Amino acid sequence: MDATNEEGRTDVRTQGVLFDDDLPELSEDIGYRGPAACSAAGITYRQLDYWARTGLVEPAVRGAAGSGSQRLYGFRDILVLKVVKRLLDTGVSLQQIRVAIQHLRERGVEDLAQITLMSDGASVYECTSADEVIDLVQGGQGVFGIAVGRVWREVEGSLLEIPSERMDQTEPAAVPGDELSARRRAKLA
Repeated sequence: MDATNEEGRTDVRTQGVLFDDDLPELSEDIGYRGPAACSAAGITYRQLDYWARTGLVEPAVRGAAGSGSQRLYGFRDILVLKVVKRLLDTGVSLQQIRVAIQHLRERGVEDLAQITLMSDGASVYECTSADEVIDLVQGGQGVFGIAVGRVWREVEGSLLEIPSERMDQTEPAAVPGDELSARRRAKLA
């Protein structure tokens, strides 16, 4: 599924399932509370709290500011949480995952959906083109891969039913049929 550019050369930016650019723009001020982030990423609250306190995945929308404050995780935070969970599930050590996440931050990778993470169970490799994936697999190093664009779609689907809130909002946005939220709003009015 390669496209050709004006000179007739293959444009490797179009890579179908592995590298999908048809992903929505995200608002930087909409977030999800910890339990919602856990549910969407498939992790425990204990993992979420530990990863936030140790700096592996910190909430980008709103961090904890003392007792009783609520962290708000952005969509990209939840995407990274789910990728971390997948890497853990395949046997990659948390130490190696930290190295991979730090590398992505240092590189300034803006669009995570363009990346496929490959691993041999010990190291994590970042691939941004199908050629890199093929080279890695042919070299005998890659055992499994995580197409971040696909994980993006999974997280997006998971969050459809979960209430979000804006950074300056104190109550989660209403979800159709959410009787508890309706009662809270009525009580406050």
